[in-house]
Amino acid sequence: MYDYLIIGAGIIGLNIARNLKNRFPHSKILVIEKEKEVAMHSSGRNSGVLHAGFYYTANSLKAKFTKEGNAALKEFCKERNLQVNACQKVVVAQDATELEGLEELKRRGDTNGVELQWLTQSQLEELYPNVSTHEKALLCPSTATVNPKEVTKEFATVIQEMGVELLLDCKYDTSVGNKVATSKGVFEAKKVINCAGLYADNIARDYNFSKDYVIIPFKGIYLKDKDNISQLKTNIYPVPNLANPFLGVHFTLTVDNEAKIGPTAIPAFWRENYKGFDNFSFKEFFQIIYYEAKLFLTNAFGFRELAFTEVKKYSFAHLKGLARKLTRNMDDMGFDSWSTPGIRAQLLNKKTLELVQDFVVESDENSVHVLNAVSPAFTSSIPFANWVVEEHVLKK
Repeated sequence: MYDYLIIGAGIIGLNIARNLKNRFPHSKILVIEKEKEVAMHSSGRNSGVLHAGFYYTANSLKAKFTKEGNAALKEFCKERNLQVNACQKVVVAQDATELEGLEELKRRGDTNGVELQWLTQSQLEELYPNVSTHEKALLCPSTATVNPKEVTKEFATVIQEMGVELLLDCKYDTSVGNKVATSKGVFEAKKVINCAGLYADNIARDYNFSKDYVIIPFKGIYLKDKDNISQLKTNIYPVPNLANPFLGVHFTLTVDNEAKIGPTAIPAFWRENYKGFDNFSFKEFFQIIYYEAKLFLTNAFGFRELAFTEVKKYSFAHLKGLARKLTRNMDDMGFDSWSTPGIRAQLLNKKTLELVQDFVVESDENSVHVLNAVSPAFTSSIPFANWVVEEHVLKK
């Protein structure tokens, strides 16, 4: 009998295990992971950007955790000798209509306590000669990048050093009460914590949760310039459409100074629809097609336009053209190959047909279900895990 059984060894599951073991050193904790190693999905397939926390409204969980998470992850990387690229970020306006969007981001940053600096066009040009803006731009000094796979694997090492059991290649099958049947046997725990990412809603339904929600997968791919021929020096972002959770085509620098353009947010047809027909599932295909068809027909949150515009991004020329609007005279010839694709596990409210913008967790005295842990969940992982433990694991 375990005190806690955590399903999913992504960065959220690992941090919840770490938090619980810190609080209760003698507790018996098991983390199960269906893959042969950690960080095989979202935790290892994201941009690695440590966001600062100025995109989100002050009353959101994202705002609460992103700023704190940025500092906490940097401290963790320092303690464990992991590389951090302190490359900052600029958000630029393409025309006069986007200036109000910049002003709104500055207001949110001020409210959330995130340092943002106004740059005039000439100041931006002095700092980053190949970045373009209309009249002014926002500089965020605290944005940085890390290697997400390396960071997640380090958290796995840490929890094992603390005495948490990590069982890989162990797939969840079903559950009866708090007995969890897996590909490696049946395990029982006082409390089950579901951090299964793309499959969190399915597992939650076994516990009578996620009644109003379903996960819709969106595929994200970056176009990469491995040798940084473009001489990118910082992350460059456009003013986003704050009505949806995607931040638009942007430039990011990896921890190794590789330049990337992207990502796409292409609706996927099954949950692990990374490449070709790998991991194809008829059941997932029909479930997801049903909801995507519904979104297409109703054009909820502009899904129809989103689908058409995102598919166009498979064209190198089109994607480069979108990115070129953020720059002046930047050499984009080096952007010649796709990065490893990632899948965003985006929660959809089935009743309202809205994409859920904030983190969502449902729980009772026997189980906890992390249903929506989309970007910036990687950045927010340490304080978010602490909140899940305090508000859902210990209070129920």
